[in-house]
Amino acid sequence: MEKKRMKAGRFWNRSIFFVVFILSSQHVNSQMQKESDSSEPGSWELFKYDMGSVFGGIGYSYSRPIHWKSEEWTTFGAVVGGTALLYVFDEQVSEFAMRQRGGVPDFIDYYGDRVGSPTYNYMLTGGVYLTGLLTKDEKLRRLGVLLLASASSAGLLQQVSKSIIGRARPEYGNGKDTFDPFNPNRSFHSFPSGHTILAFSNAYAIAKQFENPWVKTGIYLVGMVPGASRLWDGQHWLSDIAFGVAISIFTVESIDRYLDKRYRKKYNDKTKMVNWNASLGLGQIIIRGNF
Repeated sequence: MEKKRMKAGRFWNRSIFFVVFILSSQHVNSQMQKESDSSEPGSWELFKYDMGSVFGGIGYSYSRPIHWKSEEWTTFGAVVGGTALLYVFDEQVSEFAMRQRGGVPDFIDYYGDRVGSPTYNYMLTGGVYLTGLLTKDEKLRRLGVLLLASASSAGLLQQVSKSIIGRARPEYGNGKDTFDPFNPNRSFHSFPSGHTILAFSNAYAIAKQFENPWVKTGIYLVGMVPGASRLWDGQHWLSDIAFGVAISIFTVESIDRYLDKRYRKKYNDKTKMVNWNASLGLGQIIIRGNF
């Protein structure tokens, strides 16, 4: 079993390198063909500017609720309502998911458990950014900044939320309704799912760089694997994961909007911002995504 997990680890390490290579190769050749410009800022100046963009994006994402209008608050209310609806079925879904664990392929299990962790997350995001910095490719630098800022912003938010809410994990065995706020024990750090937030933030940001809806969908599905793995491992409830996905989308969208003011180019200039609209009706919550 351990040998299989080691092979799976090598597979996903290569996969991370492959993702960085594919994203960078689209522009590296054209960058190398350009003549050097003595007035072009150096790598250190670009790095300082980009790190300012990372911290500025984090601050911008946290400040957005202050500026929300009725439409945004309606959408947020629909997300909360949808999460509450899933909460009703948390125990049934958790029991079903944990029964499926034995049939999960090793490489998928490894990806969900390890690659969705902060260590692998920053291997990917850091690799994308450093490639853009070394090639002085503004589009790739911007993507790296988006990945770093989104993961950091959403990651810090989920850490604070977990501690404050103190929801027990399914493995604790006391059911979905067990809460112990500010309990430092990780068994009470269930809501929301950190693995889901980090993995789906990356997937959502990367998918924005492509126009093909099938490519986008494939990236979304890969980004959801860590969340699913937390279900069959008994680490999170379905409502933890669903709310984590919502946090990822809100965070990436807000930071991407902020970066529009900081960079002239997008990796995919034709990518439209996703508009999430919600409507409330008698006995129903409808959320629409316009791509």
